[in-house]
Amino acid sequence: MNNLKQFKQMFLAQLKLTFREKQAWFWGIFFPVILMVIFMTIFSGGSSDDFNTKVVIVNESPNETSTMMEKQLQQVPIIEESGDGSVSEDKAKDLVIEKEVDAAIILPESAQSTSIKLIVNKENEQSVSTQVVSGILDNFIQQANLQAVGATPTFNQQFETVSSGDPELDYTDFLLTGMIALSIAQGGLFGMVDLVDMRRKGLIKRLRMTPAKMGIFGLSDMIMRLVFSIIQITLLSLIGVFVFGANLFINFPSLLLVFLMGALAFNAIGYFISSFSNTNEAYMGVANIVSFLMMFVSGIFFPIETMPEWLQPISNILPLTYFADGLRDSMVYNTPILSSPLWLGFGNMLLWGGVAFILGSLLYKRQSIVSTR
Repeated sequence: MNNLKQFKQMFLAQLKLTFREKQAWFWGIFFPVILMVIFMTIFSGGSSDDFNTKVVIVNESPNETSTMMEKQLQQVPIIEESGDGSVSEDKAKDLVIEKEVDAAIILPESAQSTSIKLIVNKENEQSVSTQVVSGILDNFIQQANLQAVGATPTFNQQFETVSSGDPELDYTDFLLTGMIALSIAQGGLFGMVDLVDMRRKGLIKRLRMTPAKMGIFGLSDMIMRLVFSIIQITLLSLIGVFVFGANLFINFPSLLLVFLMGALAFNAIGYFISSFSNTNEAYMGVANIVSFLMMFVSGIFFPIETMPEWLQPISNILPLTYFADGLRDSMVYNTPILSSPLWLGFGNMLLWGGVAFILGSLLYKRQSIVSTR
């Protein structure tokens, strides 16, 4: 009962301090919202129906072949033609260099010519627009070759998307749950910086002179951060659904367990970082390194399968990988709580959180012993 009373008093005290601190509200609530809106706007983009690319078609020496090709290219929905076909090749190159157009297509100069040239800016050689125009032109040339030899196409491509979740799911749903995982993780990683500030001001030292236990102190702070995480996941989900049109199919028992495990694990990691950081700058430096590493190799924005093979094993041991997958399973795929992939993620997050909390408590205890000598 004494431990429970200590926990209750510490939790209420830290909750009051946090609610009085305006910076805590910004970094714990508003910053994750701003971050999610920025990344959702950048990466979710629009549908393929809204995509178009600006191309100049050069037909300096009109002939039967080039005129026919020009008319067919003009009918491609996503190609927005710049100019009227009378632009010279030199002028087209200038337009590409100045990035006024995405590409230039140079049509054959005579009916006997077999060359169609594509000009793109070297800086944008790997851009989406360049890949799209190149693919369209390659398909166009293949069709023209078949017509030239009088061949009739036998095969055609059919495109279909499938998912283990609801057919209404799209990329926005996956990105939303990834951003929620990232925001909660960063809240835990950066949220414990106040412990460093308390130690620097001597508050931790004074606390050690009382019967209070540092393990309970750290646990109470992590639970208080958990309250912030509940506000985060609720607010971010509402913004994702009503602003970005995301579709969520939630299994609440799975979500509850995934959320608790993930939030506590990252709070524990933040608690561990605070235990050996002597200044706020040192704490933020370590937290930024950890956050930056996990942000881009945990499958938040891109599937892990698309990463280099040597990097994938690292991704498969990071807690954010399993936290993001767990949120997607419980919020997008409606995965039941007894699913084996979920429990694999629980084990990973429990291991990371448990080890981090134990090491943090030991370091705080060691510092307490040293300070009393």
